Amino acid sequence: MTANAKSCPICGKPRHPEHAPFCSSRCKDRDLVRWLDDGYALPGPPAIDEEADKA
Repeated sequence: MTANAKSCPICGKPRHPEHAPFCSSRCKDRDLVRWLDDGYALPGPPAIDEEADKA
């Protein structure tokens, strides 16, 4: 692996062009599951609670 080559963000193995930025379809699927299970979050303003506004 070269000094400027990046690794898979899930397991750290070298990236594979077919699955970039991951090394395999397994790591790609693990990342998708993290997104779907709310394992990742994007910063932003708090959501407005409409029920609290009615009270």
